Amino acid sequence: MRKTVLEVVGLQRTYGEVRAVDQVSFTLAEGGSLGIVGESGSGKTTTARIVVGLERADAGRVLVHGRDRTEHRRGRAHRLAKARQVQMVFQDPYLSLDPRTPVGAVLRETLRLHFPDADHPRRIAELLDQVGLGPREAGALPRQLSGGQRQRVAIARALAVEPAVLVLDEAVAALDVSVQAQILNLLADIREQTGIGYLFITHDLGVVRCVTEDVIVMRQGRIVESGRTAEVLAAPRHPYTRLLLDSVPRPGWDPKAIAAARRSL
Repeated sequence: MRKTVLEVVGLQRTYGEVRAVDQVSFTLAEGGSLGIVGESGSGKTTTARIVVGLERADAGRVLVHGRDRTEHRRGRAHRLAKARQVQMVFQDPYLSLDPRTPVGAVLRETLRLHFPDADHPRRIAELLDQVGLGPREAGALPRQLSGGQRQRVAIARALAVEPAVLVLDEAVAALDVSVQAQILNLLADIREQTGIGYLFITHDLGVVRCVTEDVIVMRQGRIVESGRTAEVLAAPRHPYTRLLLDSVPRPGWDPKAIAAARRSL
C-alpha cells in the first residue's frame, strides 16, 4: 500500500457571505493521481491555491508527508522549503514566464534559488530532455515557442525543485486536442518515472478519465462525491455528477434539458 503524500483536512475558505470551500478533505498517495472536478465556482481552484500556498484557509490543514503547510512561519528558508513540497502548473504558462528570458535561463534561475551548489547546466539539460525539449528550445524566448512547448517548459520548471506534489490547474485546457494528448502522455510518463503525486484541477471529464486514478466532485464549495475514477464515471451516485456527465456533448445531446436539470438541483 502506497504512503500518503498529501492530506487535506477540513479546509474552509469564505469570501464575504460565500463559502468557496466548505469542509473539504481528501488524501493523495505517493505516485497517485487525483482529479478535482466541478464547474466554475465549485471551489476547485480555490482548494488548489490553498494547497499550493497561494491563499490561506480560514480553517483546516494541508499536510505533505505529515508536515503541516498551513503553519505560518517566517523566514526565507521556510518559504523555499514549502515551495519545494508542492508546485503548480497553470492553464496559461505564458503569463508565468518572463517574455524577455530564454528557457534555459528560466530553469537556471529556479535551480540557483533552490539548489545553489548543483551542476546547473547538467540539470537543465536533464529537465529539458525529461519534457521532450532540447538545446534549441533552451535558447528560445517564450514567444518563439508553441503553446505545447511553453507548457512543457512550465512543467520542467516545476519539476526542477523536485516536488512531492504537482498541482495542475486546467493545465491542458488551452491546448489543441492533439497537443493535449501529448502533454497528458508526458505527465503519465513523468509520474511513472519519478513517483510524484498529481492533483488535477479540471472541468474536463475526458482528462479525468485518462489520467486520474481517483476523483472528487465539488459543487458550491463542498465535495458531493468521491471514489475511484472509473467507478464514479461509470456509476455516479450524486445527481450533480450525473449532470456533469450528461453535459458532455454527444449524439442526441439536449442543452435545454441539461439547463433545466441544473436549475432543479
